[in-house]
Order: sequence, then C-alpha cells, then structure tokens
Amino acid sequence: MGKRRAATLAAQESSGGKEPAPVGGEAPPLGAEATSLGAEAASVGKPSLDPKRTGIFTSGIVSTWEGHQAVIFFTGRQHAGENLRDVLGFRNKERELPIQMCDPLSRNMPADLATILANCLAHGRRQFADVAEYFPQECSYVLHALKKVYKNDELARRDELSPEERLKFHQTHSKPVMEDLQKWLQRQFAERRVEPNSALGGAISYLLRHWDPFTLFLRKAGAPLDNNLCERALKKVILHRKNSLFYKTENGAGIGDLFTSLIHTCELGGFNPLDYFHQLVRHQGALARNPAAWLPWNYRQTVESLGNSRPPPTAAALES
Repeated sequence: MGKRRAATLAAQESSGGKEPAPVGGEAPPLGAEATSLGAEAASVGKPSLDPKRTGIFTSGIVSTWEGHQAVIFFTGRQHAGENLRDVLGFRNKERELPIQMCDPLSRNMPADLATILANCLAHGRRQFADVAEYFPQECSYVLHALKKVYKNDELARRDELSPEERLKFHQTHSKPVMEDLQKWLQRQFAERRVEPNSALGGAISYLLRHWDPFTLFLRKAGAPLDNNLCERALKKVILHRKNSLFYKTENGAGIGDLFTSLIHTCELGGFNPLDYFHQLVRHQGALARNPAAWLPWNYRQTVESLGNSRPPPTAAALES
C-alpha cells in the first residue's frame, strides 16, 4: 500500500490534482458491466477517496426486511459508512429512511449518509464492563439498569411482538429505567462525584454524548438495541483472514466478498449454501432473466416451478 500511495500521489501531481486512473492494473469491480447504470447513479455527488488513505478494511452490512436477512461484505479502502452509502444509492428514494445500527465511530456515519441513526447499546455497556474492576459500585448500577432493558427485549422476542407492540412495551417498561439512568449519569458530573477525565468519567461521557442514538429503540418501531447481528457476521471475515492471510488482488477480494456474502446469507436463513450455488449454476439463463426469483429464501420455489422438484442434495453428494 505504501508503494501504491506514492504512485497515486505522483499520478495526481502529474495530472494537475485530478483523480488519476487506478494504479497497478487493478481489475474493474465485480459485475461492473451488469450494474454500470445503477453504479453511475449511485456515484453522483460521491466524494473521491483521500489518496493518502492506505488502510484496507472489510465492512459488513446486514439488512433485515420482511423476516429475511441479507449480508453484504466489502473489502477495500472505503469505510463502512461509505460502503453503506453506496448500497443505499440503489434504494428507492421514495421509501422511508432506513434505520442504521452501528457503533458511534465517525467512519460509520459520513455526512451525506441519509439514515435514521441508532447506536449500539452493547458498545455503551462495554465501556462500563471494562472498568467495573476499578469502579464496582458505580458500574454495577449502570450494568444492572441495562440488564433490565435487555431482559425486556428478550421478553418481546419471546412473545413475538410486532415492531409497534415492541416499541410500546419498551416505552412502558424500559423508558423509566433509561430515564433514571440518564439522570444518574448526569448527576455524577453535576455533583462532582466522578472525575470527567477518569476511566469512569470517560464511560459516562461516551454514553451521554450518544444518548439519542443509543435510545432510538424507545422512539422508533423496529430499532434494535445493538449491532451484535453484524458483529457476528464479521467473525466470518475474521476467520477467513486468519486462515488465508487476506487476498492478493482487489478483484480477488471482490469475488471472495461475493461468495462470503451469499454463503452467510444462506446460513442466517437456514438454507443450504451448497445446494443454492448448485442451482444457480444449473439455471444460469433463468437467473439472468429474473435474479429476484433466485434469492436464498425463494430459489427452491423457483426450482419447483420449473419442474425440478428434487430435494436439495446433501453436502456429501455435492462434494462428490
């Protein structure tokens, strides 16, 4: 990346500061021909990347819609918020803004990202769990309050409440808990019980600074408490990095992201990824004509409608 940055900066200087072509003969993005029109629309007004940015990141996006979950991974120089912005560039602008759940890092929230922001309450909780050994009484109060909120959310899932019913349930049972907690946190500074520059003061400041996105679940139906779903998805990427020591080229990373995205989407829905790929290869023409009919949660119905109602083969049969 150091050589690439030097070459990019040199190319920029020679072109009068204009954005140069990619250095190193990198392959075009996967599927560029098929999505050229949509990609052009999504890139309108999109700022170019700082050529001094040399880090390679893998972002994970998990979307939940009508009971289905879809995962998309991106590997490259863009941050998570920039990748999410690109995905939402393909979204119908007339629809209501989506809820974005993430941790409060600024790289997750570029200024031009149009979402309803919710921050991960588990990250806020972790600030106190990490210093509980040194401030046991104060941290115990915070952790106990958040435990009640998570218990309420567990009850809402157990009773299979709708998003609206879950919102009312949290407003009735969790809102008083969170209001008391906010007052307690503010009182620690107002009454000089906690030094703001201490580890505990930093944890309190972190929670108060992002209080509104931390508590969106009290105001917006369907807002999750935390980002644990996406954090678990990123473990797939971490495991792959550990086993393969990253990718050699940008195109290789794009292909790896594509397969990883499809495999984990199948796993989240309880579908057989081997059978899914098998059917996509067998029905390439039908897939190209109507991709929406070949998603992990509806491809078996599509296969049956084509007169091929054989059950999914076992993993051993596919491998042989």
